[in-house]
Amino acid sequence: MSTRTLTLDDNLYRYLIEASLREPDVLRRLREATAKLEQARMQISPEQGQLMGLLVELTGAERILEVGTFTGYSSACMALALPAGGRVVTCDVSAEWTDMARSFWREAGVADRIDLRLGPALETLEAFLAGGHSGRFDFAFIDADKGNYATYYELCLELLRPGGLIAVDNVLWSGRVADPSRTDADTEAIREVNRRIHADSRVTMCLVPIGDGLTLARKRV
Repeated sequence: MSTRTLTLDDNLYRYLIEASLREPDVLRRLREATAKLEQARMQISPEQGQLMGLLVELTGAERILEVGTFTGYSSACMALALPAGGRVVTCDVSAEWTDMARSFWREAGVADRIDLRLGPALETLEAFLAGGHSGRFDFAFIDADKGNYATYYELCLELLRPGGLIAVDNVLWSGRVADPSRTDADTEAIREVNRRIHADSRVTMCLVPIGDGLTLARKRV
């Protein structure tokens, strides 16, 4: 028994994957294709993708907002868990990465459930608010440029319905958030959003040590 979260060495991580991962073949191939990219480190882990799909099912989410698409793995994980008529709206600025995403979405049979908004996410979120979409989303996933994390969080919280869930990725930042010598802008931005969510009485929250760290925040009212 342990009174703290276990450290996963390679052997234990391999067991975790073998004992728990139920990954469709198309998603495995998407991960493998993404791993060949220079930016492959931006890919979420498969066990995190599976958790996010489960969260979509548990919350009964039908309208999902994603900030940061990359090659579409997380979008596909969430879209596969949606009920009939459900939709993921996902934001990214890269046509190259999202072209790859579209190809795999079609293969996974979820292309009709995903609405890609190509352009700066801040503009997309602000346009939703201006268009009267406040409180219309059930679930939001934030995994984009770290400098805007705090702003993304505030905008997503406004767009989320009471009882909706926000998931914020990379909140442990490969351990750099706990290293006082790391004072670069991205690390400081993640520390700031971590402090903000921890102190935010509008949400019930938990930081889950999965992947690169995932904070879950449920909107109270």
